Amino acid sequence: MVVSQTVRLLPLHSFTFISLLAALNVLAPLQVLAQQSSPPSLPNQAEPLEGTDTNELRPLTQDNSLLSLQGGQRLMSEASNAVSTQNYALAIKKLQEARQVFNQLSNFYQDLAASFSGIDNRISDGQRRKAVETAQMRDEATYQLALVHRAQNQPELAVPLLVQIIRSQNPTRDLGKKAYQQLLELGFVDSPYPRANTSSSSSTQ
Repeated sequence: MVVSQTVRLLPLHSFTFISLLAALNVLAPLQVLAQQSSPPSLPNQAEPLEGTDTNELRPLTQDNSLLSLQGGQRLMSEASNAVSTQNYALAIKKLQEARQVFNQLSNFYQDLAASFSGIDNRISDGQRRKAVETAQMRDEATYQLALVHRAQNQPELAVPLLVQIIRSQNPTRDLGKKAYQQLLELGFVDSPYPRANTSSSSSTQ
């Protein structure tokens, strides 16, 4: 009697064992897929630090940043040092980089000013002032670059830069006048500006 019951239970145990194997075969690939789809851990991922100064989180306000007023001014200073040692090749490189930095900054500030126009005039006016300020620095870097080209007896490189300055500054402003004077000294123009005030006296006979 006991033997017959065991014989009847064997098929049931075999079915249960087979079912468990089938379930494990289904779950195992799903577990592997879940592990593969999970994002990899980043051991060097930065985490916010408590008590950190907010200025440390603004890299463009630091002196070692290139895309900033400080970065452009540092390039101008390095160019001045290069000129003092007559290293004109290095001076040209630094002035070109400074000119590019100031030009990019001016364009970015101008775009922001236009974007906030009519939305927040305070932000728009502030960005417009920065655009004018950086454009002035760009033109000053351009003027210094033209002077270096002239010192190297390369007027063909200096003239286009001087014309750009006059177009940007306007001939009535100081830097525009200085650029035009350079063109006059190079012989590119022949009419001085501003003209000397000469009073013509008419004689009556």
